Amino acid sequence: MARASEGHKDLAQNRQAFHLYHIMDRFEAGIALMGPEVKSIRASRVQLRDAYAQEERGEIWLQGCHVTPYAQHTHLTLTPLDPLRKRKLLLHKDEIAKLKGKVQERGLTLVPLRIYLKNGKIKVELALAKGKNVVDKRDALKEKDLDREARRELRER
Repeated sequence: MARASEGHKDLAQNRQAFHLYHIMDRFEAGIALMGPEVKSIRASRVQLRDAYAQEERGEIWLQGCHVTPYAQHTHLTLTPLDPLRKRKLLLHKDEIAKLKGKVQERGLTLVPLRIYLKNGKIKVELALAKGKNVVDKRDALKEKDLDREARRELRER
């Protein structure tokens, strides 16, 4: 990906999302985090495998995203944070309304594709996605294998 050269540093990716879903549209969102979570995510101690986003009371929340507790966090007044707690995604109201409408109307899902740094801020790339069935998954694997073989043939020449 050319994203790293654009000033973006990937911290976590959800590679399984491309296998399980057809990606329709992508959105960028900020994420509301506590201090130790920021340190942990910057150290790439985050997992998006089972994560999804959901609309609740006019806000979008990231759920199922596992952020490993920061090991050097020693502040005694704070209680330890739940690694799987829901985290608020920061979007404009019109973006939230657009996403909510598409999810309800078409039966799409909001899936986080990656977490990255952009100008020192932690961002989440959300995708409107539609689930693939078994046949679609098989076709995608076949296409991937054919592409790999074609690249191998070109290298050998």
